[in-house]
Amino acid sequence: MTKLVSLLLLAFAQVLVLSLWFSATAVAPQIAAEFNLSTLQQGALTSAVIAGFVVGCLVSAVLNLADNLEPRKFFLVCALIGAGANMAFLAVDAGSAVAILLRFLTGAVMAGVYPIGMKMAVSWAKGDAGLLVGFLVAALTVGSATPYIFAWTGGTDWQVVLIYGSIAAILGGLLMMLVKIGPNFRKSGKFDARKVLATWTNPSIRLANFGYYGHMWELYAVWAGVTFYLTANFQNNGLNDAIATGRLWGFLAISSGFFGALLGGLLADRIGRTALTIGSLVISGACCLLAGPLFGAEPMIVVALAFVWCIAVIADSAQFSTSIAELSEPEDQGTMLTTQNAVGFAIALISVQLLPLWVATVGWEWAFTPLVAGPVFGALAMWRLRGRPEAARLAGGRR
Repeated sequence: MTKLVSLLLLAFAQVLVLSLWFSATAVAPQIAAEFNLSTLQQGALTSAVIAGFVVGCLVSAVLNLADNLEPRKFFLVCALIGAGANMAFLAVDAGSAVAILLRFLTGAVMAGVYPIGMKMAVSWAKGDAGLLVGFLVAALTVGSATPYIFAWTGGTDWQVVLIYGSIAAILGGLLMMLVKIGPNFRKSGKFDARKVLATWTNPSIRLANFGYYGHMWELYAVWAGVTFYLTANFQNNGLNDAIATGRLWGFLAISSGFFGALLGGLLADRIGRTALTIGSLVISGACCLLAGPLFGAEPMIVVALAFVWCIAVIADSAQFSTSIAELSEPEDQGTMLTTQNAVGFAIALISVQLLPLWVATVGWEWAFTPLVAGPVFGALAMWRLRGRPEAARLAGGRR
């Protein structure tokens, strides 16, 4: 029972704290209207969080903070700092450099939240690492969606969303202190910059990384845009209160990824990691292509597309990190996973920043089409990995 209770508490803590991630993105149109933000400035509100997370992960890895500090206290301190930075955003001009810096800081401290939670979940693993990592990614998914339900309840008052997010983060940080650490908790291998080259020279690890990079090109852009895509479709169909309806369905669609991540972890441990990731990438890539022709269709058809998309786009996420852990030597895992995350989130930063420009140029009908390059690239990489002998190390030989 201790394992189940700890994992449930851990997941809930993650959901609450990770609501900080998209707190400004969820109300970006309202913030943009009040402060007269440009398209680039709107995109920067989300991109700054991602950039902060990349830098935070690298700093944490180089200083080995996850091992040198008690993980639950580290998580709590990061949650409190993130909550403070989120609240401070209310007191500044959203178009200023200070506002971007505050969003950057919010992302940076997430490096002490998401990776720490994943490490604590894996400390309970016993032949079910894929499922446990998938469980934490499921929590990340719901946490990322939470600001949209805050926005739905808060109406047009964007400040309420940020206040709710900060309160949630504080509660999540405190809740983490009740989580027990599993018996398999081990210190991570230290980050070694000299081994970064191996992420490119080792063929199997390179292909697993390529799969992840293709996945990340799509994931955060979909999360950042799907709610507004649904809203635009509702407005196009003349629905009353299209903005509130879009927020509600956006929250539900993104949150449905919770089941995608769980099912992905469960299946990957049984049918193999490459099989699961290839299937997920193909489905999400097809949704990228269908989003254009279906824009303007009957609302529930577009909602159904959003649900399928949000389930598929996250189902494979945990399995790329799990694959790297299985393909790496134990002493190299810290460097390999840090490098994978840093590059992957840097790629996500680019696509998130470009998405508003694509919307402004071609409209929501075709804004997601460029994202299909990610799933195609990722699926081809994982197919090649599947054919390599090293793939026998994945999921107990299930590839």
